[in-house]
Amino acid sequence: MSDKQPDNSQLADFFPIVNWLKSYTRRDFDGDIFAGIITAILLVPQGIAYAILAGLPPQMGLYASILPTAIYALLGTSRTLSVGPVSIAAIMIASALATPEISALGDSVQSALILAAESGIIMLLMALLQMGGLVNFISHPVLAGFTSGAALLIIANQLPQLAGSKPPSCGFDLACYQHYLQGFNTATLAIAIAALTILIFFGKLLDSLLKKLNLPMTMVTGISKCGPLLAVFLTTLAATYFDLQAQQGISLVGVVPSGFPSLRLDFVDITKWKILLPSAIFIALIAYVESVAIAKVTANLRGEKIAPNQELIALGVANLVTAISGGMAVAGGFSRTMVNFSAGARTQMAMLIAAVILGVSVIFFSGWFANIPKATLAAIIIVAVFPLVHIRNIFHTFNYDRGDGIAELVTLLGVLILGIEKGITLGIILTLASQLRKASHPHIAVVGRIPQTEHYRNIKRHTVEIWHHLLLVRIDENLTFANIGYVEDYLYDELNRQPNIKHVVLIFTSVSDIDTTALEALEKINHALQTSGKTLNISEAKGPVLDKLRKTDFLEQLKPGKVFFRTEDATKELG
Repeated sequence: MSDKQPDNSQLADFFPIVNWLKSYTRRDFDGDIFAGIITAILLVPQGIAYAILAGLPPQMGLYASILPTAIYALLGTSRTLSVGPVSIAAIMIASALATPEISALGDSVQSALILAAESGIIMLLMALLQMGGLVNFISHPVLAGFTSGAALLIIANQLPQLAGSKPPSCGFDLACYQHYLQGFNTATLAIAIAALTILIFFGKLLDSLLKKLNLPMTMVTGISKCGPLLAVFLTTLAATYFDLQAQQGISLVGVVPSGFPSLRLDFVDITKWKILLPSAIFIALIAYVESVAIAKVTANLRGEKIAPNQELIALGVANLVTAISGGMAVAGGFSRTMVNFSAGARTQMAMLIAAVILGVSVIFFSGWFANIPKATLAAIIIVAVFPLVHIRNIFHTFNYDRGDGIAELVTLLGVLILGIEKGITLGIILTLASQLRKASHPHIAVVGRIPQTEHYRNIKRHTVEIWHHLLLVRIDENLTFANIGYVEDYLYDELNRQPNIKHVVLIFTSVSDIDTTALEALEKINHALQTSGKTLNISEAKGPVLDKLRKTDFLEQLKPGKVFFRTEDATKELG
């Protein structure tokens, strides 16, 4: 028995599905089957729409919603994350395929397959190197700015589709835009308005009406999320019945091959792989970060845990499988995940059910997709990504932290002006620069004692007791090569301002480490103070800091200065 236990544990670590299958119940299945049907209803139009957004054949979005979804269900640690085509990855694929060096390669389908395969391999390499914590190195403001910028790009990309127009190429010529706006297709615009009306009605409006009827939340979610499928059904019916493509010139999806594609590896081309690698790195990074962030939202609501490194494996294998099975790059989708969660999904069985439904649709009903108006898909995309635009959030972030606010704004503008990859790179660089600046300018306070207590607080914030010959300085950061110069300048400025000081006490309450450069600087400060007849003292130093200092002769050099256990002890002896 004891010999088999480690094997079972290792199997569950690599296949988290084993954990929840052990305790799977009929109640879980009832929730999963309903959620799976609702999520599948959302996946069909979204899969086609996001493939077209990426500039790819519609079937690639459908293929990416079947096997990759099932693979994540086997390997992922989130019980409700819906993995498949997503808007952000789609616009990143479109952006990559539109660059001159990649478009010159030709065969956009093969390039998209390579991007998916490379993204998967990159994630697996990250998992091998235990880089699951990398998610913490992209700050929320940068991610929010990137998401808002990418969503605005998507909306701008889809607006011409609503009117049946080609993307404008007018530059700053206003007269050109006036002429361009007059060239819309009336039938296409009517289809788009009808689709938008259905989608908006099936949003918060219908949701609130159903809640007033006191219907169960799962039913409210199920009904209100049928908007995209209903919009597709009604507009497709109209396009087919009135033959709007031939009569009015509206643009339709076109033929979608039925059945599954044969598994393939013919996209292996070293030259193309090298050219596409930078774009694949960004797609892998954003897909992983967004997926884990979304997974944590629903996991926290149920007290579940997400294993970031296992998520890298699950998403990596899912992207490799999507490439082999003819799909586009995949990630966790926020809207689908929240729909899946709200519809009552208990486990990844819901996504397995959704994948089966998608598979059946591709085999038997793909002919029905041919007459879907592209304007309807554009409307679905715009309504899906509009909630991702958070312009007001920039002002809230700026009011709280200027550095983060600037990083969020610059990321958004960078994405819009410079492009997706350069925009997020700029945001990450700005965030790191901001953190380096904060690390090099630590908070330092001259403190005094609050009367009739043993508490010491900032003299600029509190009414405190001070001593004319004693300087108490609290340093609220580790001492490193990056900030010791700032600390040194601060001390000398205070000593010049208070020439009567005889004793300096450095309060190390918040100091957990002192590096070699900082130690050498402290030795110089100590020597300078002793030369001028002053002493340097330390109080409230942590054990690990003292352990490091005892390995040197610094504590001997400090004499007649002392190391005090409490700041109160220092003031009693020196004050």
